[in-house]
Amino acid sequence: MPSKFLHAFAPPSSDDFITIVRAEGCTLWDDRGKRYLDAMASLWYCQVGHGRAEIIDAVADQMRLLDAYQTFAPFTNQPAEELAAMVAERSPLPDGRVFFCGSGSEAVDSALKIARGVHQLRGEPDRQVVIRRTDAYHGTNFGGTSAQGIAGNREGWGDLVPHFVEVPREDIEALSTTMAANQGQVAAVITEPMQGAGGVFPPPDGYLEGLRRLCDRHGALLIMDEVICGFGRTGSWFGAQHYGVVPDLITFAKGVTSGYQPVGGVICSRDVCDVLERPGWVLRTGYTYSGHPAGMAAGVANLALMEDEKLVQRVPHLAGRLTEGLAALQADGLISSYRGTGAVYAAELGYDTAAVRMRLLDAGVVLRPIGTALAICPPLVISDHEIGTLFDTMAEVLAQD
Repeated sequence: MPSKFLHAFAPPSSDDFITIVRAEGCTLWDDRGKRYLDAMASLWYCQVGHGRAEIIDAVADQMRLLDAYQTFAPFTNQPAEELAAMVAERSPLPDGRVFFCGSGSEAVDSALKIARGVHQLRGEPDRQVVIRRTDAYHGTNFGGTSAQGIAGNREGWGDLVPHFVEVPREDIEALSTTMAANQGQVAAVITEPMQGAGGVFPPPDGYLEGLRRLCDRHGALLIMDEVICGFGRTGSWFGAQHYGVVPDLITFAKGVTSGYQPVGGVICSRDVCDVLERPGWVLRTGYTYSGHPAGMAAGVANLALMEDEKLVQRVPHLAGRLTEGLAALQADGLISSYRGTGAVYAAELGYDTAAVRMRLLDAGVVLRPIGTALAICPPLVISDHEIGTLFDTMAEVLAQD
């Protein structure tokens, strides 16, 4: 009989789970003593590796001082103010402001509400349409479920949020046609800089620039979902900087604390803030744990650690080692192709990868199956030796097919 814990993205009838009991650096241990190389940074987020005392101590110290307190008006706390400044300063919107929540899914729903709210405040109530891209993943709250382009994740829940329109993933002409057909009604276009969970698809050259131009032409906001790309994964603090495109709203989570505490948020541009800061208007959205002091302390310590260890600057080295290993697998005929950038890639096999993932787990390596590909997204502290272990193990397992 299954346990009382109902797992996410798992068959509810299943009770065959690996119990992880300890983690350090890029290594995990289960309750039988088996070791695993965490080549997925847990779930795309553990930039600094596991077991970092700097973050653990910062959270513990904060909880001894102020364990938790809400940040609805008129309250705030010092770690929330500090982390907001640190996030904004590292982003392409340094003169903007940061709204905090507890996850990437909450961040996406918050950004969608803010985007529509901005147009309401501007006197454009008909602007409610949000354009999404095929294969996009934007979390699993109702707004994010409606905004994502992975059809299987939208099905089986009944009616979703209205006014979402999908365009093919890389078709800028389809986007242009759709925006023209909905003239005066488009609130925003939502996109990942590089699509992650939907397959690890980097944008074609000029694509994101095209999105920016079309949004400007049609009066829509550009939302970049940086829940995976943010905080160094592409080799810049944010994917928007890596690709040289400035959005109006940025969602983030995962890497902001390396997962040590659940924190997400939205970075709002100065133009967006100018609308929201209208005298007398109240931002009537937020969460019990928005600006939670322990989560904020984790974020401050995590970003400081990334700065001290120059982890963002290390990403080009990781990219070189990862692409070298992937190219070798392709040359040996073990994978058909690979794609990605920075420190996140997909090894394309051309067939369903769920069974391969399980054989890799048996061999002590954690990757994530994403359709016909395997996602690779290691902590930014992974060593060259561990990268060698990753590809040696992949070669051994894939040679069995």
